[in-house]
Amino acid sequence: MAIPKEGKSKDGKAMHFSVGALIENGGKYLLIDRVKPPFGFAGVAGHIDEGESAEEALVREVKEESGLDVENFELLFEEEASFNTCRRGIDVHYWYLFRCVVEGKIKQNIEETKSIGWYTLEEMKKLELEPVWKYYFEKMGLI
Repeated sequence: MAIPKEGKSKDGKAMHFSVGALIENGGKYLLIDRVKPPFGFAGVAGHIDEGESAEEALVREVKEESGLDVENFELLFEEEASFNTCRRGIDVHYWYLFRCVVEGKIKQNIEETKSIGWYTLEEMKKLELEPVWKYYFEKMGLI
């Protein structure tokens, strides 16, 4: 199902739609450190483009930011986050967060990320996490 690029939040504010990928392998989680705001370590994520479904955006974003191919996914959360400011100046995002199984070899996209790598839960607790990802990692009881 195609999702609009922009919409209105419950409060009537401008809202974007985003996807995120929780990617785990051997007890480590794939995180990126973004080149552009919002800054901090985060799972692979991005805006849904006009006419895309959340699933299509997920596959595209994972490929763009990590070089990996999504083999399987499961929707974990779908909710509005009113504390998630993006570089486009929008403070509210409607998130679709997926757990993903991926394959391939990581290829860092230097236009999108300062770094990309696998982190243990203990290492994640010490990182400066992007606020929405800190929220989701806490909600899932990971940190």
